Amino acid sequence: MAKSFKSTRRGITGALEPGEARLLRALLDDVVAMLEPETAASEDPLAALVGMSGADTEVSAPGDSAVRRLLPDAVRGDDDEALAFRRLTERSLREQKMGALRASALLLETSPMTLNDEQARLLAQALNDVRLVLADRLSIESEADAERLHEIADSKDVDEVESYLALVYNFVTWLQESLVQAMLKAARLER
Repeated sequence: MAKSFKSTRRGITGALEPGEARLLRALLDDVVAMLEPETAASEDPLAALVGMSGADTEVSAPGDSAVRRLLPDAVRGDDDEALAFRRLTERSLREQKMGALRASALLLETSPMTLNDEQARLLAQALNDVRLVLADRLSIESEADAERLHEIADSKDVDEVESYLALVYNFVTWLQESLVQAMLKAARLER
């Protein structure tokens, strides 16, 4: 299993098993595919990850609720102003997120990883984007929903797609929390 991230003199270090790195790269690629409006898939990219056929999957398009979580409205309460602001900023935000996701996928090519502050920030942001998509697919709306998923802790308990996604969600959550803790420790040591 992955080793938690730690703050060291060389930077923030961590290690993933090859299968874990492949899984994370696939998730990052899937989120990039969701954010590319020109190539919006006719099926949910996460469906391929779990081997589902296109018949039972949701469409991943710009109106998709997961994409709305990734690209939230900056202006609330005024729909016309929110739409105008979105037209000005959405392309830039999409490109920024896709760049961070792709850069993070490259970081996963080496194990153990040694990350500088910027790389750690990009990876934390990318892991959060993956968590947002998984949370949407798992209908996580509250802490209670997330806590329910934490009960699924062993792959032998997995018998359906939701359970598998819950295990993946728990893994990504643990990895992100480990990275953020190492980043906070590094920031305290710099003071």
